[in-house]
Amino acid sequence: MSDEAEVARLQEPVTDDDHISGPDDAPVTIVEYSDYQCPQCWEAHRELKELLKTHGDRVRFVFRHFPLITHNPQALPAAKAAEAAGRQGKFWEMHNALFDSQGQVSDADINRYAEEIGLDMARFHEDMEDEAIEERIREGRVSGVRSGVHGTPTLFMNGIRFEAPPTYEWLVAGVEHFAEHHAHEH
Repeated sequence: MSDEAEVARLQEPVTDDDHISGPDDAPVTIVEYSDYQCPQCWEAHRELKELLKTHGDRVRFVFRHFPLITHNPQALPAAKAAEAAGRQGKFWEMHNALFDSQGQVSDADINRYAEEIGLDMARFHEDMEDEAIEERIREGRVSGVRSGVHGTPTLFMNGIRFEAPPTYEWLVAGVEHFAEHHAHEH
């Protein structure tokens, strides 16, 4: 087997520590490595949101941070904000606010989203400074690198790197393909 085939697979299995949306027993698991400040990621987010509307019962969606810190100076603070919101049970609300903002992720913007989704602001600011959150984001990046992720967004469908553009049409085709395979195996 060539090295190429090796790296095109997800090396880090999904665990309870991941941010997971959708049914546990869905036939298709999509793992996305992404950056809140990357324009291609905003587009992928829009397409994935559409996919989850129409195929949500068949997809378990997993989000992992892969901030491209050298290109996107606010990518890390944005990722930290999502994690800090997650500690108050509002990861997905902050995740959607950050992506829907199309790159409006200055510190002031982030604070505004935190207020809009009803976070306890004192706790939010405290968590933003917590090293454990930054460590978790770093671990996400390392797990991506292990799986051959170089840029964002990178998606894996049932553990195999999704090589098509992450448009709604391609995503649907991928989900239907993997759901079909899943049905034959069970």
